[in-house]
Amino acid sequence: MDILSLLGIILAFVAILGGNLLEGGAVSSLFNGPAGLIGVGGTLVATILQTSWPMLKRAFGQVRWVFIPPYISLEDGIGKVIDWSVKARKQGLLGLEGLAEKEPERFARKGLQLLVDGAETETIRSIMEVDLESREQRDLECARVYEAMGGYSPTIGIIGAVMGLIQVMTNLEDPESLGTGIATAFVATIYGVALANLLFFPVANKLRGIINERSRYEDMMIDGIVAIAEGENRKCIELRLRGVIQENPGEGEDATTPEPVS
Repeated sequence: MDILSLLGIILAFVAILGGNLLEGGAVSSLFNGPAGLIGVGGTLVATILQTSWPMLKRAFGQVRWVFIPPYISLEDGIGKVIDWSVKARKQGLLGLEGLAEKEPERFARKGLQLLVDGAETETIRSIMEVDLESREQRDLECARVYEAMGGYSPTIGIIGAVMGLIQVMTNLEDPESLGTGIATAFVATIYGVALANLLFFPVANKLRGIINERSRYEDMMIDGIVAIAEGENRKCIELRLRGVIQENPGEGEDATTPEPVS
């Protein structure tokens, strides 16, 4: 579980509630049923109207990545490809058939099966790149669902504020109802802005980061599998794949350690 994401969301809302208390306000003043119905309900309705049901279902399912991201390790991927290359050099490409059947990653399993079937290198690259791009596009569309929610939320909050002010203006002769109307107006605005900037946009950006890292991993796997198909030796494959993680030295100390010059 990604503790930082959970901690970030908790701290964001604690900061709002704590700031309200420090200003002398009551926590109960921030909980308003009509304002929540307008802000949250209106945002959901607007998002549902613009999104197909399969994409909406996929987006709501993908939000779990914010707290439980898929395991992605470029170092582990390099080690896996190197093991495949060693076995392919010793036993031939058909020796990878048993590994293909046991491989848990769908993308890697597909690449191994193409190797075993004797597909040409360009065919392997083409098929796997199409798979990567189509998956990446679907995942990015899910992230855009939360971006859309972040765009709608403040606007819907303003609608709630206007509705609250209308309630106030139509009941000026009744002082007891003014407080409720004004509270709904301002709390609806808070809901809209807070949800957009503390939840929807951060979720969208977190998903984008995970999607990009996953695509980077799969792109590296394509390079490795194609290199095996071309018959490159273990050291050349390792050097080629190590270039992918040069920007992330934290994933392996050897990634940025220069080799001694003889």
